[in-house]
Amino acid sequence: MKKHSAYAFLLIFLLQQVCLFVQVEAGDGFIRTRGIHFMLNGDPFYANGFNAYWLMYIAADPSQRSKVTDAFREASSHGLTVARTWAFSDGGYRPLQYAPGSYNEDMFKGLDFVISEARRHGIKVILSFANNYESFGGKKQYVNWARSHGQYLNSDDEFFRNSVVKGYYKNHIMTVLNRYNRFSGVVYKNDPTIMAWELMNEPRCTSDQSGRTIQAWATEMASYVKSIDRNHLLEVGLEGFYGQTTQRRNLNPNFDIGTDFIANNRIPGIDFATAHAYPDQWVTNSNDQGQLSFLNNWLDSHIQDAQYILRKPLLITEFGKSSKDSGFSSYQRDLLYNTVYYKIYSSAKRGGAAAGGLFWQLLSEGMNSFGDGYEIILSQNPSTANLIAQQSHKLYQIRKIFARMRNVQRWKRAKAARRGGWTDRNKGKRIGN
Repeated sequence: MKKHSAYAFLLIFLLQQVCLFVQVEAGDGFIRTRGIHFMLNGDPFYANGFNAYWLMYIAADPSQRSKVTDAFREASSHGLTVARTWAFSDGGYRPLQYAPGSYNEDMFKGLDFVISEARRHGIKVILSFANNYESFGGKKQYVNWARSHGQYLNSDDEFFRNSVVKGYYKNHIMTVLNRYNRFSGVVYKNDPTIMAWELMNEPRCTSDQSGRTIQAWATEMASYVKSIDRNHLLEVGLEGFYGQTTQRRNLNPNFDIGTDFIANNRIPGIDFATAHAYPDQWVTNSNDQGQLSFLNNWLDSHIQDAQYILRKPLLITEFGKSSKDSGFSSYQRDLLYNTVYYKIYSSAKRGGAAAGGLFWQLLSEGMNSFGDGYEIILSQNPSTANLIAQQSHKLYQIRKIFARMRNVQRWKRAKAARRGGWTDRNKGKRIGN
């Protein structure tokens, strides 16, 4: 009885909400936003997905591309709809960009393959332009390039301030957006397979904890991206830490990194908010129960703020629990996944701002060297894989109900139009004998 009541509530709510969506009829395959929702071809879109930073790196070697295909096939079979990955590898070993403005064509072909395979398996992708950290180059590599060209820079945080460095970064953005995909024949900025661009993976500027530096940088870069590409959504890449514009700073796990979840996501051109969730890294002094309590509060606050303050969709773009944690068990990991998924579903079924979650990270079989403790190999982690598939099904059911309601509204409008046309044609005519 309780289950039927829940479905009845959901159906009534969706009937009330569907009129908000029937106007969005674009059928070009691009994901857009309408208020606090993602929209795809006129229907609300919910993202159950995964991170796989390694996709381009692996696909650059044609002999290894089967691992990319396997990952997408497994993901699709579990109902996953979005993959987040890197569109950067700056300097170092097997780079995409080996010097400012100079690119490795084999690596770019790897990214071409990733996007084309995602499209073949019905998966959208979020592509990140740069890394905050040193892995795959990061902001440190950009700063070092500028130093080698005569710029005196005393901090990696000059990535966000120095005009030469920002010029390098903008050039990379322009190059990626205008890339012609060798497999699909579609320029990236015109490809609906791409859901969104991300300015940077987890930007941090500890040299300016006021948040002004990253606010100015993100404002400038968002404007630049949109000047080239108006088709795609854009997000900053934030972890979700609060700044000085809100009293919620007490929710931060003793981090002060120069970002501001509210101010940064209010920037014109930033289409949706993001947050990450790593209680095992952020509140290490708490036990599993304490970490879950933190997670519940963290998710609740961000969902509420996205809905009532930002008025934009929220995507939990990273979450997970490491098998390297002391006393780890798959049961504890499943509790964390279930907590994230429950919060997202509870919001989504009521028309709220939570639009999906992407776990960190998906691997294919035979990729043990890429494991970081957070990896999920769907065929080897059955309990977690089952949770993932269940969440995909739940979010799909919400989308399907909205689609049915939209079709009913279309039918009613068409019927009313036909009736109106008949009335106009027969106005003044005598009916009957």
